[in-house]
Amino acid sequence: MDKIALLLVIIGALNWGLIGLFGFDLVATLFGGQNALLSRIVYSLVGAAGLYSITFLLGNKVREKS
Repeated sequence: MDKIALLLVIIGALNWGLIGLFGFDLVATLFGGQNALLSRIVYSLVGAAGLYSITFLLGNKVREKS
C-alpha cells in the first residue's frame, strides 16, 4: 500500500509540475479532459494517496519519541 501511495503522489507531483511550468495537464490529456470520469478517478486516487502519505510524516515523529 505504501508503494502504491508513493507512486500516486509522484504522479500527482509530476502532473502539477507540468501544469505549473507549461500549463499542460497530462492526466487530463491522457484520460479525456479534466471532467472525464477517468481523470476524476485519477485525481481522487492521487488526493487519497496524499492524505495517506501524511501517515509517513506522522509515523516518523512518533517513532522518534520512543
